[in-house]
This record gives sequence, structure tokens and C-alpha cells, in this order.
Amino acid sequence: MILGRRHGGSVIVVTFIIALLLTIMPLPDWARYLRPDWVGLTLIYWCLAVPDRVGVGTGWVMGLLVDLLTGSLLGQHAMALTIVAYLTLKFHLRVRLFPVWQQALTVLVLLILHQLLSLWVTRFIGRPGPPMYYWAASLVGMFIWPFIYIALRSLRRSFRVS
Repeated sequence: MILGRRHGGSVIVVTFIIALLLTIMPLPDWARYLRPDWVGLTLIYWCLAVPDRVGVGTGWVMGLLVDLLTGSLLGQHAMALTIVAYLTLKFHLRVRLFPVWQQALTVLVLLILHQLLSLWVTRFIGRPGPPMYYWAASLVGMFIWPFIYIALRSLRRSFRVS
């Protein structure tokens, strides 16, 4: 592969840094459970857009960074985001053909899977389960997916990320 053909690696890194910053941005207590999984949404987009550059390893590294930044059990989000990246890569050719509203439903399933795996680890170590509105973050992620998709796609096209 020719090294000169790849563009925009820094754009991918910057979007992940922004997603990490949005993940640790302080919110009021009532809005804490409404925070979408910014890193998960960004990872899903880049796995769909450039699957040969962003994959399972990126999911693992980003998950470890989320674990470090949020103070959760080390490896909890790494495992969940690795599985989300794997499933996104496995089905990326199909999902890319879907209209954005159907992609949003697929993203909902992936985000719920991420939350379910994180909840499983949390319950396994003996912590109490979260309230019922814990699942609201996945719904918020589904509703903002079209905006995330359009914004990152225009960013990818303007910087010719390939």
C-alpha cells in the first residue's frame, strides 16, 4: 500500500479527542444519564466509514482511555467497545447501505450492547445496579446519530479522509 494515499489520520484522532472531552464534561445530576456515548458513536462512525483504519484495536484503546478518564474498572469499556467495533466491522457493508434512520436503529442496538456489557461487569464486581433511566443514553445516542453521521461525513469529505 502506498503511504501517500492515506489522508486525514489527524482528523480521526481529533474527533476521538473531542468525544473523550464530551464524555468527561461535567453535567448536572439530572442530565448525567442522558449523556450519549460519544466515544461509542464516534467509533461506530469511523468503523463504518474507514474500516481498514479504525477497528477493534482502536476500540480497545479508546475503551481503556474511557476507563481511565471515568474511573471505571480498567478494561470494562475496553471490552465493550472492542465488541462494538468488531460487530460494526462485521456488518459494515450492510449497515452502510441503510438509510440514516435504519442506521440509527442499528446504532441503538450497538449502544445498548455497550451499556449491557458495562452493566454486566459492574454487577459482576458487586456494585448495585443503576436506575431504570440508565438506558436513556442509548436512546439519546440513537436520536443524535443522524447529526453525528452528517457532521462526521462532511468532516471526512472536506479533509478527504480515506
